[in-house]
Amino acid sequence: MATLNLGILAHVDAGKTSLTERLLYAAGVIDRVGRVDDGDTQTDSLALERARGITIKSAVVSFALDGVTVNLIDTPGHPDFIAEVERVLGVLDGVVLVVSAVEGVQSQTRVLMRTLRRLRIPTLLFVNKIDRAGARHDGLLRDIAERLAPSTVAMGSTRRLGSREAEFEAYGRTDPGFGSRLVDVLTENDDALLAAYVDDASRVSYGRLRRELARQTRQALVQPVFFGSAITGAGIDALIGGIRELLPTESGDDDGPVSGTVFKIERGPAGEKIAYVRMLSGRLRSRDRVSYGAGRDGKVTAVRVFEQGTDVRTDAVSAGHIAKLWGLAEVRIGDPIGQPRGPANEAHFAPPTLETIVEPIRRRDNGALYAALTQLAEQDPLIDLRHDDLRHETSVSLYGEVQKEVVQATLADEYGIDVTFRETTTICRERPIGTGAAVESMDDEDNPFQATVGLRIDPAPMDSGVDFRLEIELGSLPYSFIRAVEETVRETLQQGRYGWEVTDCLVTMTHSGYTPPPPYGWSKSSSSAGDFRRLTPLVLMSALRRAGTKVYEPMQRFWLEIPADAVGSVLAALSRLRGVPGTQTMRGSVCVIEGEIPATQIHALDQGLAGLTRGEGVLESAYGHHRPVSGPAPSRPRTDNNPLDRADYLRRLKGQV
Repeated sequence: MATLNLGILAHVDAGKTSLTERLLYAAGVIDRVGRVDDGDTQTDSLALERARGITIKSAVVSFALDGVTVNLIDTPGHPDFIAEVERVLGVLDGVVLVVSAVEGVQSQTRVLMRTLRRLRIPTLLFVNKIDRAGARHDGLLRDIAERLAPSTVAMGSTRRLGSREAEFEAYGRTDPGFGSRLVDVLTENDDALLAAYVDDASRVSYGRLRRELARQTRQALVQPVFFGSAITGAGIDALIGGIRELLPTESGDDDGPVSGTVFKIERGPAGEKIAYVRMLSGRLRSRDRVSYGAGRDGKVTAVRVFEQGTDVRTDAVSAGHIAKLWGLAEVRIGDPIGQPRGPANEAHFAPPTLETIVEPIRRRDNGALYAALTQLAEQDPLIDLRHDDLRHETSVSLYGEVQKEVVQATLADEYGIDVTFRETTTICRERPIGTGAAVESMDDEDNPFQATVGLRIDPAPMDSGVDFRLEIELGSLPYSFIRAVEETVRETLQQGRYGWEVTDCLVTMTHSGYTPPPPYGWSKSSSSAGDFRRLTPLVLMSALRRAGTKVYEPMQRFWLEIPADAVGSVLAALSRLRGVPGTQTMRGSVCVIEGEIPATQIHALDQGLAGLTRGEGVLESAYGHHRPVSGPAPSRPRTDNNPLDRADYLRRLKGQV
């Protein structure tokens, strides 16, 4: 049976989970439509989700649609949980992006649509809440075309908009205006269709236009727009028809090599790891031994697949399907299962820009807190757990204050640990500003390690990460020692001269030397990988000190829509907050200002906007880039053995032996 892995995405409160409920009801999976406010929806299963009325974790539910198995994935809408959305994107065949007919195009909607277009994921737009007072149609379609996706086509019209009797009527072949609109949009991407239409418009049939609409939608060139209401059910049949006709399905290659990707991790009742896997090819059976991640392997002890609203135990999962796997004890989010396909762990959204230290209210919970946060980091690697053994402090990376509240509630509800947080701070980065090199030889009197390491660090292009290369002769050093140096370089660069992660650099190994073991075994004078691991931080930090680094702070792009008479006061506020306004566009009595502002100040701008604009200002923002910090460089406490201080570093190492 063909499959369609379908994501439901939206800005928070646009009605995404309600739409999921309505689709399941229409498919006969559930016999009543649950309500988010009542906490009885199918996909918001966590107690915290039901209590807060928001989706926190992605959830999978399946139903059959005309011979196609649809695995529907409901994702969080709040921007604090964008990492959960990111992990889902790589397993989707298509998306329904939900827009509120009342609130319109919102900030998170724009972030999601930009990503979907960049990744070329086929997308249908569903404008929800047409039964609500204030719902719009024509004006909202213009907003969607201007601010969301230019190649959209409305698939029908609405009647009695803004009332409980609101309806959506799909266009058909008898609507001449619809055919003309299809021609306008589709010929932008198809020269053959344009030529045929110019030659003889009567020969371009409605059937050909519908087939071309399906083709271009599946190639993410066009985004059809449907209207309706998840609460009343208006427009749902038309949307289901669009899902069936316009989004791609996959039969999969059951006979190919086993290949899949892990997009979610959760813990079972006994604490066991459960991996959510999208199978790309092949057939994976219970009790099969399979490789996963980087050089790990394990035996699958149980398999469950999704069917008609639940997950059922089965002997195997085949290509195209989503399954829950047991038995892979060291599995991580992003791991390939079996044969890898494509780039691993590709990031689609910006990383977190905030950080806070988590403290247990009861000191005796310190150990339990670290263990609990380690499990949460398995489920959300972007929280980037950092533990300081000296201060006995643990910090986590975050997207926002709501996520912090969820972490706090999760620790209390699931682990029985009450915590508080210190002040939230911004995560900066360091970049080298010059070239620096250092060498330490095992013949040096002050080098206590049986290793010679020489490293050079050079600046690299922006957003290029860290690259490691060899300038030593191949074969001059055992591979295990080279690997030890590279791994230690990457680990050491997590904390630069000011304590921030060092990125956008090229590290080259320029010198090496070691003492081989004697012919008949190992001796104390022989070199080990540990010698290279312990020496490398000293050499690297010496080179980094000579290169110098600059600290960069995260900047948010902002989009402001304000009354024209408030421009002066808003610009003054932006100046106080170190914001940099860019383009300013007048739209009648409204001014649109675009620019950038430090991530530390975006909350203050949001809080003060209502007072500056009489409550009429609208702010959208998204991560933009990192820029050099002006003034003294901020620093972050170190959690390593401090290789910047040689004597302190060697003393700490000695204490760990």
